[in-house]
Amino acid sequence: MLNLTKLYFSSVDDVVFSDKIAPTDEQRDFLTQCRTKIREYLKPAIANATVAVLGMEKRVEPRFRTQGSWAYKTCIQPAHPDKQETDLDYGVYLPVDVWQENGPPAAMAKKYFDLVETLLQVLCVQEGWKLITGAGAKDTCIRIDVASWAHIDIPLYAAPIEEFNKVVERTVVLSNERRTAVMDSVSSNEAYEILAKAKAQTWDDLDTIMLASRSGLWRASDPEDVAKWIKDQVARFGDLGNQFLRVCRYAKAWRDFHWEIGGPTSISLMIAIAQNFEGKRGRDDIAFEHAANALSIALSTEIREPGIDDGVEDFNRLDQEKREYASSKAQDLAAALKRAKGCQEYQKHLALQITTGQLGGRIPSNTDLIDVESATEIVRSTAPAVVPAPRVPNTSAG
Repeated sequence: MLNLTKLYFSSVDDVVFSDKIAPTDEQRDFLTQCRTKIREYLKPAIANATVAVLGMEKRVEPRFRTQGSWAYKTCIQPAHPDKQETDLDYGVYLPVDVWQENGPPAAMAKKYFDLVETLLQVLCVQEGWKLITGAGAKDTCIRIDVASWAHIDIPLYAAPIEEFNKVVERTVVLSNERRTAVMDSVSSNEAYEILAKAKAQTWDDLDTIMLASRSGLWRASDPEDVAKWIKDQVARFGDLGNQFLRVCRYAKAWRDFHWEIGGPTSISLMIAIAQNFEGKRGRDDIAFEHAANALSIALSTEIREPGIDDGVEDFNRLDQEKREYASSKAQDLAAALKRAKGCQEYQKHLALQITTGQLGGRIPSNTDLIDVESATEIVRSTAPAVVPAPRVPNTSAG
């Protein structure tokens, strides 16, 4: 039998699958620069319009937060760059001073959305970006194509100003003297930013968050639900937490390779893997095979997670026919991974061919990365896997 782990992940200098599917440093730097430009442009512009356009009682400044796969470290490069794009979610949060029973004033949602979209039209012209409008526009966010290979989605949120103030109070860890100096030397909004940075804070204390839509409606939304849940899973798996994240990335890369458009959602893959994760120290190939088996079962039915939205939402968005197809593809994956692992030493090239057939050309074509298991290692590899503690609902603050 063979050990294929080094094809996926290696702690040495070999460029392997996990490296090839990860965004490059250049891509990260570029998207960081784009994100900074968006924040620096929108922050004063939105603040200046909060009274005149949005009808608020006083000027307030928005805050910004990176969300989605970039926040919980499962972002990957697309397998088909001509049809797929890297996605970065960058939320805008506005503290609202008037809060009615069901959220901010109803008319404010449309004004808020139109304001930010109009502002971004100007920025896109300046930067040579493309603002997605018309049939391609999403109801729940504003999308900007910043490069041929990447776009940034900008959802717009609001929360009661009282909650924002509480977050500020709980993040202040500076001395009274330093705090006084800060408050005396800058505006209150600038002081808010400085003091908030004094302690890492992910705004878990915001209990009430509403999402503005293009159609002019407010929707209850906690964008941190998934991030907090993933954080809990990584903690639950202990020293196998990073392996869990890697296996999620492998599954997403498999999905992207076989579905140029559509396929199972990323969150459905991660939930199915987490609910059945069997880690194996130093054996990403075995852990991924276990995950493929779990996916073959989960993708054929509903996928719910009590730790996200109390299990109300079905994250398997595929219809029944597509669910059966996805399940069969996952069965093929699991069978292929098992067959590749079961090859003999003289069949390393065959094992490589089988693995590449499932994951594409980003699997390194280097048989030197494939190890042969000794008899002792074979016994160990078939011994019970490391099973995490029982799954519990999301326990993070918020």
